Amino acid sequence: MKYDFLIVGSGLFGAIFAYEMNKKGKKCLVIEKRNHIGGNVYTENVEGINVHKYGAHIFHTSNKKVWDYINQFAEFNRYTNSPVANYKGELYNLPFNMNTFYQMWGVKTPDEAQSKIEEQKRDSKIENPCNLEEQAISLVGRDIYEKLVEGYTEKQWGRKCSELPAFIIKRLPVRFTFDNNYFNDSYQGIPIGGYTGIIEKMLEGIDVKLNTDFFDDKEKYLNIADKILFTGMIDQYFDYCYGELEYRGLEFKEEILNTNNYQGNAVVNYTDSETPYTRIIEHKHFEILSNQLGTDSDSDKTVITKEYPKTWQKGEEAYYPINDDKNSSLFKKYQELAQKEENVIFGGRLGMYQYFDMWQVIDEVLKLVDSLDD
Repeated sequence: MKYDFLIVGSGLFGAIFAYEMNKKGKKCLVIEKRNHIGGNVYTENVEGINVHKYGAHIFHTSNKKVWDYINQFAEFNRYTNSPVANYKGELYNLPFNMNTFYQMWGVKTPDEAQSKIEEQKRDSKIENPCNLEEQAISLVGRDIYEKLVEGYTEKQWGRKCSELPAFIIKRLPVRFTFDNNYFNDSYQGIPIGGYTGIIEKMLEGIDVKLNTDFFDDKEKYLNIADKILFTGMIDQYFDYCYGELEYRGLEFKEEILNTNNYQGNAVVNYTDSETPYTRIIEHKHFEILSNQLGTDSDSDKTVITKEYPKTWQKGEEAYYPINDDKNSSLFKKYQELAQKEENVIFGGRLGMYQYFDMWQVIDEVLKLVDSLDD
């Protein structure tokens, strides 16, 4: 059977694209190499708890069009992301805010906090930050850098902070208010029932094949549809002809515990360098409000996941693109090849070699759909 579109990958990017094309009357086939739909937003019910199988996915955006779009597929709760940092048993609020500064230094006013940061910045003699270490010290001072940034970041990226670009830390909010809300966005929440239900609704009525790897029969799939949306690794599509792009890998170790409340928060970051994992996710806190814990409706068990960053190897799942100068230059070469492909569109974090928040994925797909109408 000939299709209008072959969509390689059933993650958020591929599923939205398939949904929009199906609405327009286009015949679509979605193929997915994993044994489930949803890509990295996949959630699975374990002991009555919706478990984020590939790390915490907290939806947040200030784009009302995007928020309204995703809400047609699920009702969202009012979850607010307020992580806690654990440094060798010391607990600190995140993101960096007046609570953090009080916990670190005992300061009680924004002026006192800013004076402490300026003092540490002066002592470090940093004028023009040129790497992540210098940028972090300029933002929050050396004490917070050494306890809450350095170990966590070096575990995450597998490199010294002095070797990482400054822009990575610029994504972290710093506030001189007592506000533990990690995101500044107007809209935030978790879909009630998990993300998998959203993807199922998007792919309703569309042909989907699981356990199907595009590269097992590339020639067949290149000719099965008039056009292809490819959301896999762009360098793999071109047979690594210029070499491999680099990624960070992740390993998830899930545990079911016989307690109804393990850590009192959905996300606890372990920021020392000795602890091998970067964070522990306790999934029930995404959907059960703290005042409900211990009620009859609450599970007497909990599910936690420890996240271990690791060096990515070819053949493993790639998670974070490493957008340094070397890899950005290599990606541009693949991008030039991609632009010459008449019937193939490259999308998503692997196809575009770019880290996306979920709202950005939706925004990118809707722009793509609009461009195809032109």
